[in-house]
Amino acid sequence: MIDEFLSFGSEGWWFLFALIVFARGCDLLSTYLGTPTLMLEGNPIVRRLGWKGGIPVSLLMAMGYATWPLLALSISTTSLLIAARNLQSAWIMRSLGEVNYRMWMADRLAESPRGLPLFCFWGESFLFGIVGVGLMWFAQWQLVPFSVGLGIASYGVAVALFTSWAYWRSGN
Repeated sequence: MIDEFLSFGSEGWWFLFALIVFARGCDLLSTYLGTPTLMLEGNPIVRRLGWKGGIPVSLLMAMGYATWPLLALSISTTSLLIAARNLQSAWIMRSLGEVNYRMWMADRLAESPRGLPLFCFWGESFLFGIVGVGLMWFAQWQLVPFSVGLGIASYGVAVALFTSWAYWRSGN
């Protein structure tokens, strides 16, 4: 049931807490690999909190999220997808350095036909969203597939929001 809640400290709670900590840890590690100073971080809240604030906040939030399986599974799914996306470019970011990567990416955006990068970012988001919403629809309110579908759809929304925001901030 998607409206099911777990008691703090129960066996199920510990499992979901460990899952969230693992997934958020993957997101944090992949972010650190690509942008250790958080210069390239797309989420303004994470950038503001920094490493010293972000890690304890993530742990505290994981404790609360683990009480609601729907939220725990969807956040874990989204975090793992974000980590995978981060790892796709982290090696380039690290090899060029954060400043050089930012300049290189700005140059690529400037050299692209106007609007094409945004179309591609939104296309990626839309395609992930279709998969997530489709999974939610066909899950017929079963907790696990519905939660995973919600996490995939949430990933699509996050990509659309943060890439669009970065694109518009770059002046394109």
